[in-house]
Amino acid sequence: MPEMPQPWPARIRALAAGDITPPEPRPSATVVLLRDAAAGPEAYLLRRRTTMAFAGGMYAYPGGSVDPRDREVRPPWAGPSPAEWAERLGVDEPTACAVVCAAVRETFEEAGVLLAGSDDRTLVEPGDWTAERAALESHELSLAEFLTRHRLVLRSDLLAAWARWVTPAFEERRFDTWFFVAALPAGQAAADSVGEADRVAWMTPADAVAGFHEGRFGMMPPTITVLRELTPVGSAAEALSAAAGRKVTPVLGWAELDGDRMTVRWPGYDELTVDGVFPA
Repeated sequence: MPEMPQPWPARIRALAAGDITPPEPRPSATVVLLRDAAAGPEAYLLRRRTTMAFAGGMYAYPGGSVDPRDREVRPPWAGPSPAEWAERLGVDEPTACAVVCAAVRETFEEAGVLLAGSDDRTLVEPGDWTAERAALESHELSLAEFLTRHRLVLRSDLLAAWARWVTPAFEERRFDTWFFVAALPAGQAAADSVGEADRVAWMTPADAVAGFHEGRFGMMPPTITVLRELTPVGSAAEALSAAAGRKVTPVLGWAELDGDRMTVRWPGYDELTVDGVFPA
């Protein structure tokens, strides 16, 4: 059974006592980049620096919160429309547009992989986008401005929605995160160093899961769960195809408090249950 992170017991008690108010989850997106290799598809993982306020030291996928500007101006677009994404993601059209934009923008900022092209049939040519990535990360440039400036369109057809997880109410920072899968576009290479990470690695889902169980890789519940779900997939294309048949409904963990015993569960994912006795 997984161990309970050190901050949880105190916050679970505080929430139960009404001493803290759960923060509203921030809409976010993360992308599992996949590339085909001899041993099967590999996922691109970042180990977040231990100084990070959220999930420090944990392996994660490129991702982050929706930028308010992702809602304000729709970028040049190809592939399924925001209305189609709204139906798929279970939200209104402006939110769906913003979430898809966040997925593309964060993948570009953190991994240097751009899910865009000059039209709905082409992929962007590889290039040095260092300055543009930095400008996006510092909020000096919006995704819509960047794509328009370079006469590119966002290729929403290169993304497939896989899951949606909401951070439990007792966490100090909460996110409502949509998980997408995407194949590494031909001709592009993911960054081998990332500012928010002290390590990047391509791993098969099976190897990553084994490393988690052996205690070598720390991962949050959604990260390890998505890797487990991807283990049977035989290629990146197969992952995108499998995503089409999945329900994207929110998964929300919750805590039970019975005296000194605490149990945290995620409905439908018994393997994630965390349980222990923590005297006050």
